[in-house]
Amino acid sequence: MNKFRGAFVAIVTPMTDGKIDEQGLRDLIEFQIKGGTHGIVPCGTTGESATMTHEEHHRVVELTVKAVNGRVPVLAGTGSNSTAESIELTRHAKEAGADGALMITPYYNKPSQEGLFQHFKAVAEAVEIPIILYNVPSRTSVNMLPETVARLAAIKNIVGIKEATGSLAQISEVIRLCPADFAVMSGDDPTCMPTVAIGGTGVISVTSNVAPAEMAQMLDASLAGDFAKARALHYKLFPLMQAMFYDTNPVPAKAALAMMGKIKSDQVRLPMAGLSDATRDKLKKAITAYGLI
Repeated sequence: MNKFRGAFVAIVTPMTDGKIDEQGLRDLIEFQIKGGTHGIVPCGTTGESATMTHEEHHRVVELTVKAVNGRVPVLAGTGSNSTAESIELTRHAKEAGADGALMITPYYNKPSQEGLFQHFKAVAEAVEIPIILYNVPSRTSVNMLPETVARLAAIKNIVGIKEATGSLAQISEVIRLCPADFAVMSGDDPTCMPTVAIGGTGVISVTSNVAPAEMAQMLDASLAGDFAKARALHYKLFPLMQAMFYDTNPVPAKAALAMMGKIKSDQVRLPMAGLSDATRDKLKKAITAYGLI
């Protein structure tokens, strides 16, 4: 069975004084595993990978693998808009002991569909590790089409995709065109339960940062076909999912975790900025209503 199933958390990277709070990250990983999270994703968009140095990126992956210690899969973010850099980060993730690599489509350069195919093919051929593709046009300004995903799915170690278009039509087409054992994970919390209903395998979630237990329960119920339970959890979690995007991710998630006492500081790295007072008040109301504080 494909190991990329259920609710994987796109974990934030705690920071204090502009530096990575390593103990804070260890504590957050324990909170996640205790809550039943099915997998940990360090160095994704939510982990602020775009503003990490290579040394920091390597350290966060190594620390996560060591802290998790085989209890759940670790899917390390290793994508970049440079193919050579993606290969280097992916090679390091394999050496560090990650179970797989999550690779975003190259951003800013706007490659063609053929360029996307050649990019992922080059990384897959260079590093023998399970690769989950990551399609998030709202962040990258390029949409990897289902036909391109299907071509990539024929490559042995490209085993799945994080689909963050929020389009059930596009997700359906990916599932229709790809092999039955290809993992299709939602990258968009509000559509994760419907994604499983149409044949997906899970979610790589922002909301799991603050509500790991109920996100995991919703995915367990969905994967078991208990959609009455899954739907009830979906509607309970839905206002929280919306709250995580009151500002650019991961700003609200970090602020919520700090309010919950799970991290020391809600610091984000420039060019990200903290929440305005009005948005902070709105977020506090939402997480209080949910019962997190």
